[in-house]
Amino acid sequence: MKTMKYFSAVWCGPCKSFKPVMNEIAGEGYSIEFIDVDQEQNKATKYGVRSVPTVVIEENGIEVDRFVGALPKQSVIQKLNG
Repeated sequence: MKTMKYFSAVWCGPCKSFKPVMNEIAGEGYSIEFIDVDQEQNKATKYGVRSVPTVVIEENGIEVDRFVGALPKQSVIQKLNG
């Protein structure tokens, strides 16, 4: 099963508009780890996150996809199921 790491920041405008979409997807049973880049700088550095929002999609702990910026809900789900 694929999981997502959602990197964001409280001061980020696009993050604020994208978070409800990610919450909705999480509410549908998808596994999403919400990561604030200011509070968890080590994790952001480990994953090479330079801008937010960034979503890293992993399968069995291995990165299989990533995207930067907000996407429509259906596009995110397609990436997860793809």
